[in-house]
Amino acid sequence: MRGRPALFTRYEADGAILPTNAQRVWFVIGLILVAILPIWLPRDWMILIATAFIASVGVIGLNLITGYAGQVSLGHAFFLGIGAYAGAALGGAATDKVTGLGLDLIIWLPAAGLVAGLVGAIIAPIAVRLKGLYLAFLTLGLVFVGEHIFREWESVTGGPGIGREPGELSFFGWRFDVDGTIGGFDVTREQQIYWLGLVVLIIMAFMAKNIVRSRIGRAFAAIRDRDIAAEVMGIDLTRYKVLAFAVSSFYAGVAGALLFTVTGFVNTNSFNLLLSINYIAMVVIGGAASIAGSIMGAAFLTLLPRMIDAAGDVIPFLEVGSQGILSTSQLERIIFGVLIIGFLIFEPMGLYGIWIRVRNYWKAWPFSY
Repeated sequence: MRGRPALFTRYEADGAILPTNAQRVWFVIGLILVAILPIWLPRDWMILIATAFIASVGVIGLNLITGYAGQVSLGHAFFLGIGAYAGAALGGAATDKVTGLGLDLIIWLPAAGLVAGLVGAIIAPIAVRLKGLYLAFLTLGLVFVGEHIFREWESVTGGPGIGREPGELSFFGWRFDVDGTIGGFDVTREQQIYWLGLVVLIIMAFMAKNIVRSRIGRAFAAIRDRDIAAEVMGIDLTRYKVLAFAVSSFYAGVAGALLFTVTGFVNTNSFNLLLSINYIAMVVIGGAASIAGSIMGAAFLTLLPRMIDAAGDVIPFLEVGSQGILSTSQLERIIFGVLIIGFLIFEPMGLYGIWIRVRNYWKAWPFSY
């Protein structure tokens, strides 16, 4: 309405992904800035931020099942590993020790997600019978089962201590993993991986946003808030819980398939309990039941080690290093634990909740009510 741009008169307008003109403008501006950032960034920072983009996809998947559907999952590393090895087997080169089909990126990337989603859908009927602590232990067991499978299935994984190369980043003949030229401009491998990660994140984030604002998303929220009441309302608990596991596993598969193309090497020891805990922490710190919070949490924890290194060089009283009081990894673990406790106690909505508070303050400023 004229003079009341934030007043919605239709449910479709209220549920839009970007409901206001200001949000649309700032989204476009922010997207342009993020897209042109690699022109000035060092190569190591481009790879680090690309890793954050890809990790965000996995965190969004975990948030769909944990934050939106209310199903506790500690087995995300298992599905990340399935996606990584499915992508490596479908898109990687075959050797005398491992299998590989050498398919194009447009095939092996969604296929890796589908394989992980199928495994999630197979496991889900068992998981939906449980809730709370019992469901957490069941999904935790998947991590240990996965570690055993990844160690023993050497024709796919390469075996412990040996590993294998991930899927080839080849899109209809164009190689993202080698330097090239676009429109007469030279582009590096790191820049192309950065842009690839950004495009995949945007696609997957908009897909997730559409899911949570649809009938499926409303069913997830009802099950999360009170599953008995949701069942009384006619929501099929088994169907939607299985769907939540499948969609979450699909996102984890896509993230796992891409995540280890950045490092260029896949090892069976990578998909352990610590990886699952890291993703849970990204959800907690970023904000549960929030797509934007998922991206914030993944970016923050991915960049945390580099920020600690920078702080150790800048802040005189922060002694980090081999000669200091704490090593970088020790300080990282301390900050990691303190942040989780702090957000759970003081800001359950995570970084996204802090952003909402800041935004609302400036929208109402200078009035306090």
